[in-house]
Amino acid sequence: MAEPYTWDPDWLARSEEEAIDPELPIVDPHHHLWDAPMMQRYLLDDLRADTGAGHNVEATVFIDCMWNYRRDVPKEMRQIGETERAAAEAQLSATTPGAQIKGIVSWVDMTLGAAAGPVLDAHVDAGDGLFRGIRHATALDEDPHVRPSHTKPTPGLMGEAPFRAGLAELATRGLSFDAWLYHPQIPEVTALARAMPELTIVLDHLGGPLGVGRHAGRRDEIMAQWRIDMADVATCPNVHVKVGGIGMATYGLGYAARTTPPTSDDLVADWAGPITFTIEQFGVDRCMFESNFPVDKESCSYVVLWNAFKKITSGASDAERAALFHDTAARVYRVS
Repeated sequence: MAEPYTWDPDWLARSEEEAIDPELPIVDPHHHLWDAPMMQRYLLDDLRADTGAGHNVEATVFIDCMWNYRRDVPKEMRQIGETERAAAEAQLSATTPGAQIKGIVSWVDMTLGAAAGPVLDAHVDAGDGLFRGIRHATALDEDPHVRPSHTKPTPGLMGEAPFRAGLAELATRGLSFDAWLYHPQIPEVTALARAMPELTIVLDHLGGPLGVGRHAGRRDEIMAQWRIDMADVATCPNVHVKVGGIGMATYGLGYAARTTPPTSDDLVADWAGPITFTIEQFGVDRCMFESNFPVDKESCSYVVLWNAFKKITSGASDAERAALFHDTAARVYRVS
């Protein structure tokens, strides 16, 4: 997560909206926090400003972003610092009004194999009862113009024996695996899910449909193959999907370059089809809407983003919407 994500509050304010269905309870299962050099600050008060802007966000889950790593411990233990810092922010969130951080997903290097076990145990101890799993991002494309994920993955990583041995340590402890990858890699996570049915997998950001580099200008073609691969991975009952990430620049829609940011209707026009397809394939009990903030904040405001999700699901039943906005995330990440 070393990219210099930035956003312009004045620009975002050009598409201000009131939150629709403001009483609908939400668990936001994917956000980051950071105050690293060269990064635009985003800490608890910033998160509270977004989650408290009109939607009824009750709880959130922090996701790894290379934050606050330690330097006084062995290399494999350095990420403990992120879990410690996230746990401290979560404690603070429990003592002040607003959405509470009720889950932590950090990074443990799964290529450690069985040696990942003690590292996972250290994260559990550091997480103050909130550590829920890890994200070992494997996002990588053959085009060098497409930025690889922050873990510096190698090709075919999810199929390698040491990586799967590390995931076995995760599954043994009842912890989940967040998978961040790009759309050509969806078959890799499908193969993983079939080989390890005991592992709870959360596919991040709609499976990463790229729109930059060699994928630019080919959205219809890419989404056609994406539909085939998403339908296939949806046959794996241990795979859940985070429905979001739709403001990321890597998806190629160029929101940040517009004179005014997209409205919720603009987001609906671009994403209703893929989102509806995903929900149809996985079912509401394996789908959860996510903000991916502050990354998606480079394209739209928190209110606009969740308004779009609510508009896309306006025809769903109350039970279906409860699952999509709250219950699935609460169950998968054990949010009380």
